[in-house]
Amino acid sequence: MTETSLESRIETALDDPGSAGVMDTFLELRQALGHGTVRAAEPDPSQPSGWRVNAWVKRGILLGFRIGQLEETGDELSFVDKDTYPARRFTVEEKIRVVPGGSAVRSGAYLAAGVVCMPPMYVNVGAYVDEGTMIDSHALVGSCAQVGRNVHISAAAQIGGVLEPVNASPVILEDGVLVGGNCGVYEGTLVRKRAVLAAGVVLTRATPVYDIVHGEILRATDTHPLIIPEDAVVVAGARAITRGKAAEWGLSLYAPVIVKYRDEKTELSLELEDLLR
Repeated sequence: MTETSLESRIETALDDPGSAGVMDTFLELRQALGHGTVRAAEPDPSQPSGWRVNAWVKRGILLGFRIGQLEETGDELSFVDKDTYPARRFTVEEKIRVVPGGSAVRSGAYLAAGVVCMPPMYVNVGAYVDEGTMIDSHALVGSCAQVGRNVHISAAAQIGGVLEPVNASPVILEDGVLVGGNCGVYEGTLVRKRAVLAAGVVLTRATPVYDIVHGEILRATDTHPLIIPEDAVVVAGARAITRGKAAEWGLSLYAPVIVKYRDEKTELSLELEDLLR
């Protein structure tokens, strides 16, 4: 079946989820997501952001929750979840390293060869994680998030997911991005290649980012997500409140700041990434 025919059948199933063949259509979508042949968003040079959102895929994922029934799973530990989204099982042949200790990957998520999963971590349905990426302990890759090659998602980092609204862009981390510990990337933020988010950086659609290198303030718009430029090094900063009682009290607000762009010194500090894989 072509992707176009699958899209058409998903849209038809959404109109009549009780009809014959709906489960087979959903399972075909889930398998395609798990193999990485269908994605919730994919590179598209014709788009202003360089990415195209496939809203029909997210509608298909929501269909799975709609038609799924609760079932008990687990041999030693008991779990109850929708039968349409069991935990994924991996084989040695897939060349994905999942270290024991409480990690889970939902069916319908794609992990490429060479991905490393350190316990405990979680990857939700519709996510796409490309080759050589490391997902560290207590990290989350949310539903439909798109993660490129050789990305490091450090301990306790949260890569937000988005299913609704279905036409919203998911969080996208392009190749070579480093996400520091306790970071949060949410609401469709697009992080370009090789950018570095230092520990504790939080990015949302409403978050202005202060680029002190170029003297610019980066913001999301009605039609574009917040975009972090290639090679940007972002740290958690603060900006003073200059009016009212807050100014009198000397208060400040959190503000992510681009302090530099990656250079030779930055590269040397990241050599440990390859040693960990």
